[in-house]
Amino acid sequence: MTYDRLVCANCAAPVNQGRCPVCRANRARMQQEGGPLGALSPAALVALVALLVAAVALLVHQTA
Repeated sequence: MTYDRLVCANCAAPVNQGRCPVCRANRARMQQEGGPLGALSPAALVALVALLVAAVALLVHQTA
C-alpha cells in the first residue's frame, strides 16, 4: 500500500506531508517496509505488469 493517499487519524492531514510525529513515524515505517516496488504508484505497477505480459506474449509468438 502506498502512503500518498492515507490520512492521519491524529492530525487529519495526508500522511505523506508528515505534519505530526505520528505521520512522520508511519511514513518512515512504510518507506522502510516498502521494498523495491513500494515507492511505485498503483498505476505504475499496472503499467509494469502490462509490459511484462506484452513481453511474454511477444516471446511466445516468436517461438511458435
